[in-house]
Amino acid sequence: MKKIVFLLLAMAAIVGAQAQTKQITLEDIWSKATFRPMGISTIRSMQDGEHYCVLTRSGIEKYSYKTGEKVDVVCAFQDPMRKTVKPMPPVESYEFSMDEQKILLSAEFEPIYRRSGVSSYYIYNVADGSLQKVSQSGKQRLTTFSPDGKMIAYVRDNNLYMMSLNSLKETQITTDGKMNEIINGTTDWVYEEEFAITRGFYWSPDSKKIAFYRFDESKVKQYTMQMWGELYPEGYTYKYPKAGEDNSVVDVMIYDLETGKTMKLNIGSQNDQYMPRMQWTQDANVLALMRMNRLQDKMELLLADARTGAITPLYTEEDEAYVEVPETWMFLKDGKHMLLTSEKDGYNHIYMYDLTGKLVRQITNGAFDVTSVCSVDEKAGLVYYLSHESSPINNELYCIDFKGKKKTKLSEKPGWYNASFSQSSKYYISTFTDANTPPVYTLHTSKGKLLKTLQDNADLRQRMAEYGTGRKTFGTLTTTLGTDLNYYMILPPDFDSTKKYPLFFYVYGGPGNQQVTNSYGYSDYYWFHMLAQHGYVVACFDGRGTGGRGAHFKKMTYKNLGKMECEDACEAARWFGKKSWIDESRIGIFGWSFGGYLSTLSILKGHDVFKSAIAVAPVITWRYYDNIYTERFLQRPQDNPRGYDDNSPLNFANLLRGNYLLIHGTGDDNVHFQNAVDMVTALENAGKQFEFRIYPNKNHSIYGGNTRLNLYELMTDFIYRKL
Repeated sequence: MKKIVFLLLAMAAIVGAQAQTKQITLEDIWSKATFRPMGISTIRSMQDGEHYCVLTRSGIEKYSYKTGEKVDVVCAFQDPMRKTVKPMPPVESYEFSMDEQKILLSAEFEPIYRRSGVSSYYIYNVADGSLQKVSQSGKQRLTTFSPDGKMIAYVRDNNLYMMSLNSLKETQITTDGKMNEIINGTTDWVYEEEFAITRGFYWSPDSKKIAFYRFDESKVKQYTMQMWGELYPEGYTYKYPKAGEDNSVVDVMIYDLETGKTMKLNIGSQNDQYMPRMQWTQDANVLALMRMNRLQDKMELLLADARTGAITPLYTEEDEAYVEVPETWMFLKDGKHMLLTSEKDGYNHIYMYDLTGKLVRQITNGAFDVTSVCSVDEKAGLVYYLSHESSPINNELYCIDFKGKKKTKLSEKPGWYNASFSQSSKYYISTFTDANTPPVYTLHTSKGKLLKTLQDNADLRQRMAEYGTGRKTFGTLTTTLGTDLNYYMILPPDFDSTKKYPLFFYVYGGPGNQQVTNSYGYSDYYWFHMLAQHGYVVACFDGRGTGGRGAHFKKMTYKNLGKMECEDACEAARWFGKKSWIDESRIGIFGWSFGGYLSTLSILKGHDVFKSAIAVAPVITWRYYDNIYTERFLQRPQDNPRGYDDNSPLNFANLLRGNYLLIHGTGDDNVHFQNAVDMVTALENAGKQFEFRIYPNKNHSIYGGNTRLNLYELMTDFIYRKL
């Protein structure tokens, strides 16, 4: 296999050298948008299953699935005949009511944290073209139609509200919401970050009730970030539960619209637990809840009677390490079954249960992970899903029947797919990329037949050829322990195997994360090609603990983050260093977040391997990171102190021999600037020289204005000087 890989590499290098005519610049990547792909924004299937809508700058356009042709403009944003409101700002998202007679438009989004923010909302009436702003009392969060389309609900200032669309009367459901104390209808910082959930309220199917979370975070300790720019800088203070510290107390409430009363569910006497998901079943009086213990090694599904509050256990899953929040947890329209994804057989698969909790059958089987359920056709008894079945680096589309017997692969060539299905599951829009192909949007029947190519980014592919990109290739290396690790590599366009090249590693690591995927990237993809044009070999590997290879491979780092990941980084560097065309004295490593932790640890513990390292926004001690993430993989510091300390870079600062660049934003609400401060202190105490850059007020992503260009100029200069 390795001979085939290197033959392909040699061929790719020749083709790349012939195609290259232009030099990539950082301005191309970050200022000029030279390589920005075209896309199709916010695809929404219509209820008839025969049409879909997309968002454009000028309006919401309606298309036929059968032909892929535009048939109507459902909503024109700049209608000269509309007199009800001033011209609205650019629309960023939209949602139809169930009867599709009203459209909820959002604009002027202001971010709060990674997934949260407030927006201005408008209601568009399809019949008469009128436009009404939802509220004059300030921006809202998470505004959503009731199933009958007669009402909306939203969150403002930590309280939950509803509004009748006929009378425009606003009803305040909760009144105790208060910053850093009580949250209604949405989630606290740590739920948002680690459970990827911000919506904290759900309409019942009959529009008569709203279930919602209530977070009491009054006992959660606060973290303050200094925000610079004024004569006297101000502090931004919010609740951030670090490892081992108190969490919010979470309650689940049900508000009855007819009585105006709110009922609190008895979800257990243990306050130190998580409620990461809830949803209504097909029965408008039965709410389903997901409950996890603090160490996240036990997950339960519960059914709550919305009339009496009675709780009935439905399903329990336990694991020696941890249980992942299911990617899919779906109650079928037949009212008798649910689909659930679980890793309990060693890989993530789809299961069917009845509503007594009895297993009906495991639908998918095999040594591969299912990554997502795209659609379920109950009438035909079919599930459409994405999985790594062909390879951990691919994510491809399949169809399987409910019995798990008849399976069809719908995606044709290897790569990374996503699929947006029609309401009827009769059609789907596929988004395909591979390592060197930007997004291609195609329209298909449910059997995979191509109806139309909607967007192929042909212009971008031509530009890529002009700049000589498209040299990303894949392979497998074997460590001294016999572990096979996937990697990708980008060679210089004029690669000559008789010469020696410096090696620049990109790493992330971290439980379940994957970087070595047969998919298209953007900024770093072109940055890495730019570095290759300047004579660097760029490589990335997925070590032990990463995703796509089953639960055992992912969970082997449990209770000991950093050890295996660092060992694998050093092994990968040594493996590449043995190649005749690699200068083993010039190997560098770069990472962000967990990758910054790993790059820092690697240049310290692997000081005989790595010459230089860049760490952006790194975790330096897991004691400083949030408890949901950290305790899932390490348990609490009280239970496993060595898991927190044995591989903290703070304890190895004296080992620094090479060149180290540390970068952090002072407004990072995720990985606190405190991490960088302590690393600086440790290096100074050890008498070590290093380079350090801060970005005032910038968050974990370090972006905004000219910041990204400045950041990549900084890192590129460091590489040219120090590697």
